[in-house]
Amino acid sequence: MPELPEVEVTRRALEPLLVGRRIRRVTTTARSYFFLTPPSTLRTRLEGRTVVGLIRRGKYLLAELDDASHLLLHLGMTGQLFSSAAASPRLVSAKSRVSLRPATQRQFQPDAHTHLVIAFSDRGPKLFFRDVRKFGKVRWLAPGREDPRCEKLGVDALEVRGDDLVAACKKRTAPIKSVLLDQSVLAGVGNIYADEALFRARIRPTRRARALKRAEYDALARAVIAVLEAGIAAGGSSIDDFVRPDGSDGGYQGEHRVYGRSGEPCPRCGSEIRRVVIGQRSTCFCPSCQQ
Repeated sequence: MPELPEVEVTRRALEPLLVGRRIRRVTTTARSYFFLTPPSTLRTRLEGRTVVGLIRRGKYLLAELDDASHLLLHLGMTGQLFSSAAASPRLVSAKSRVSLRPATQRQFQPDAHTHLVIAFSDRGPKLFFRDVRKFGKVRWLAPGREDPRCEKLGVDALEVRGDDLVAACKKRTAPIKSVLLDQSVLAGVGNIYADEALFRARIRPTRRARALKRAEYDALARAVIAVLEAGIAAGGSSIDDFVRPDGSDGGYQGEHRVYGRSGEPCPRCGSEIRRVVIGQRSTCFCPSCQQ
């Protein structure tokens, strides 16, 4: 699932594509659980409106319209938001990891998995929202209305401080890894960046959240911000379906220190990286470096 870095990378790339443009036409697939707002209502509410802003809340994107309403977009597990000008073989096949020469790449044409297409009055590039598994979400929010999911979000993970973790963990016996994944505590952190932050902070993911020392909470907060900022700078992690809005891959998957590297040597001490399951999530860590 795309996490905060992937969503922030998407926001920064989509902002110039969306802001200031008037929506001419909205095209959708049939009504499904992908649409939290019925497609017919989306068309009525969006067509003729101008996008005036694009913000991120945790893993959610909110496009602000000129009537003070918002369009909420969530990538889910396999969602892809990109420009109609994008060209990428992985927009067609998520399993293709081969980089093709630009001359051999086909411009993507909407398929059965392209559930939302937004065309603009200037006849420039369109916005495509493609999601093979339909776990992504689209919702129109009336002026002054808040999405229930966003209301439950905790502090944005890019702004977390040690005090936030102390307050969240002081009564928690759950593993610290589970607390990092709790969106009501930290908005935006998922499996990849939780593993990477815990490794950077030298904290074992199985430790009880309330058992950490104050200095460890501070170190973990700094580590969370550091790995998220590194992920953003690298364009996010493209492991399965994530692509940037221009169709290109992110590059942070090449910088993962422990995530997905079970059985490999730790890049810090050489010990074998182990894998355990915490809260039904695969978790990788170094048993020597992380205590």
